[in-house]
Amino acid sequence: MNIFSNIRKRTAAMVLIVATAASASAQINTDQVLRVGRNALYFEDYMLSIQYFNRVIDAKPYLAEPYFLRAIAKYNLEDYAGAETDASQAITLNPFITDAWEVRGVARQNLGRDADAIGDYEHALQLLPRNRNLLFNLAMAQQGAERTQAADSTFATLLQYYPNYDNAYLGRAQLRLQTADTTGAASDIERALKINPNALNGYILRADMAIRSGGDFKAALADLNEAVRLQPRMAGLYINRAYLRYSLNDYFGAMADYDYALQLEPANATALFNRGLLLAEVNANDRALEDFTSVLNLEPDNYRALYSRALIHRAKGNYRAAIDDVNRVAEAFPDFPDALWLRSDIERSMGNLGKAEATYNQARRLAEAAKPADKAEAEKKAVASSDVPEELVSRRFASLLTVDDNADIHEQYNNSAIRGRVQDRNVAIDIEPMMELGFYSAPSELRSNTYYIKEIDDLNATRALRYAVVVTNRAPALDEDIIKRHFNSIDYYNSLLATHTPRAVDYIGRALDFVTTRNYAAAIDDINRAIALMPDFAPAYWLRAQARYHKLQVDRDTPDAAIDPSARLQVAEATMAEILADIDKGIELSPLTAVAWFNKGNLLLENHDYTSAISAYSRAIEIKPDMGEAYYNRGYIYLKLGNRQAGIADLSKAGEAGIVPAYNLIKRIRK
Repeated sequence: MNIFSNIRKRTAAMVLIVATAASASAQINTDQVLRVGRNALYFEDYMLSIQYFNRVIDAKPYLAEPYFLRAIAKYNLEDYAGAETDASQAITLNPFITDAWEVRGVARQNLGRDADAIGDYEHALQLLPRNRNLLFNLAMAQQGAERTQAADSTFATLLQYYPNYDNAYLGRAQLRLQTADTTGAASDIERALKINPNALNGYILRADMAIRSGGDFKAALADLNEAVRLQPRMAGLYINRAYLRYSLNDYFGAMADYDYALQLEPANATALFNRGLLLAEVNANDRALEDFTSVLNLEPDNYRALYSRALIHRAKGNYRAAIDDVNRVAEAFPDFPDALWLRSDIERSMGNLGKAEATYNQARRLAEAAKPADKAEAEKKAVASSDVPEELVSRRFASLLTVDDNADIHEQYNNSAIRGRVQDRNVAIDIEPMMELGFYSAPSELRSNTYYIKEIDDLNATRALRYAVVVTNRAPALDEDIIKRHFNSIDYYNSLLATHTPRAVDYIGRALDFVTTRNYAAAIDDINRAIALMPDFAPAYWLRAQARYHKLQVDRDTPDAAIDPSARLQVAEATMAEILADIDKGIELSPLTAVAWFNKGNLLLENHDYTSAISAYSRAIEIKPDMGEAYYNRGYIYLKLGNRQAGIADLSKAGEAGIVPAYNLIKRIRK
């Protein structure tokens, strides 16, 4: 396995010069917004810069520059499809922006469309025939398109113009490795390192050669040590050095590298997985279990981690948990006999001898069908044992992983959650949650996180409630003073309703206080009373759906042990039907409320009705075309269904609308 990156990670080393002049006819405010956006771009506040460019595009969609600048921001966020679209629009509006051709070429290269990228670079080179970056990118694209002679010729031209350009030698070294010219590749690497002793990619590529040419781990380690010296804050370098140290039986060195990689990137799934394997190897099962669980919190469908965690659960005697994990692996990989061997062993340990024998026979049939010549070995694997045999740990699921982005160097920022390369911040993959009625929201620099519902706006305008109502899916945590305020508000409504003729708005106000203080049953009672008095008020149905949904969550998390599980399931299904009915009733009364369609999509997604969920999100987007949350969740479903193209397109729109995790998800699915 090639454990190190291609020098460019399919990304040409590019310098984008932002030097297009603002339109002379532009309005002053538009110029100011564009200037602020450029400043944000310069400081690598990519998410923020996109929001400024969005405003200019909304005001003056005929200007090429904001599309071009937004393409650069999206490129730096690794949204290559979005960058290509914006660069294409910039080219359509002004084909003389040379940098736009370059941006589109690099975006297409990263999308694996090298032939298209070649056309873009050749067009730009007509305007700038000796441009170093364009020539380098062209050579790399030609190499990617397997036009080796053309690539070699372009590298020769590039080195003729720029004989001391170290990256050109490294690029040609990679080309020569591709054509099995290891002598020429080694010569080019040495030349590059002589020109620039700090050429990080030279050490990485030379380490790669040392491994591929005979497994010289010591030489490779020496080069990785030098790479770490040059870039001491790159987690990927430590992960790959740990692999080399482990291969040289330096267990403690490998563990130290994983520990430090996780100090740099606490949510690095590869480092967590590998450290878990090493901990398991020395029977530090509790810590290994924590690492595998952390991986699964980040990547719920990481089957290597599931399989490894099942082994740990088995070793600790957590048989039920082990069965749950291994069942998921067996379901995802029905032709993987090792999962069945493990399940058979666990079932035997649990005393389920009949099940164990049936699973054992199923595993043996799979193994025999896959490798008839290895029948004896397959049967040997199936021998029961009080311990899980090491040979049951398939290399497919339990081998050290390495990363392939060592050469991708960028500045790091720690002062803002939206600055810099937000796609590098691994987060647990989850959908955008439902929009809810409440009194508080948590705005960010990118968006207010509140949504408009006409009926709520009208209600706030009457000032009939004690506090203004907002619609958000990002409510902040409440402190003691705020909670006390709403208990006092409940007391106020209690007195008011006891001494005055009840009004629907008073019940709505108290219900909102109950929701805020998590008394969902009382909230539902009040909303029922409000609906009886005012049956055509759509938000009342959405508020009841919200209260019912949260009550259902509480009941699920703290089940009544006196109620049979099957009865609890029936109640939960009936409650979910009531929640959907409330959402639909509200939509019937107010069909152009995007928030309601979004919430319906979330409920349908939770019920695994993906087709209907997509339709609901699509309707929300039709009503509100900039609803990033709907794009994100619809993109999530498309990816779940295997439609990468549609999924990436939706995630790109979500990121453009300010949904930060979209870019991390785009990066993950591209790996």
